[in-house]
Amino acid sequence: MGVNVVQKFIGTWKLISVETRDENGDLFRRGRRTGYLLYSEEGYVSVAFMKEGRPIFAFGDIRGGTVKEKIAAIEGYVSYCGRFEVRENKVVHHIEVSLFPNWVGVTQERLYEFEGDRLTLSTPLMLLGGMQLSTHVIWERVS
Repeated sequence: MGVNVVQKFIGTWKLISVETRDENGDLFRRGRRTGYLLYSEEGYVSVAFMKEGRPIFAFGDIRGGTVKEKIAAIEGYVSYCGRFEVRENKVVHHIEVSLFPNWVGVTQERLYEFEGDRLTLSTPLMLLGGMQLSTHVIWERVS
């Protein structure tokens, strides 16, 4: 893959929207999330995003919190980082660190599309809740 395509990824991206689409491409659900995606010149990627309006812990101890508070915090948060590469029409994330332990050492592939200052990363169709759905995460370049 040409260096020019890789260079298009480099920088900081702010999350605009997370959309789930059905097999016809029709919008199934849109989630309200806040987050950032960073691609470095050195070939690293870091992503973190969360549901808006997550409840705060009753006490301000980062290692504290009730089981219910911890579950709500984790259910509303995605974060991972590692190396990345671009292959044809996909960006490949080689995950080294992740909030979700099952992703450590895993490779995640996403279809990508650039449109102006926006980058959309999409999953292929997959079975979710008995339906064939894909997720489209839309980012906007931070200037």
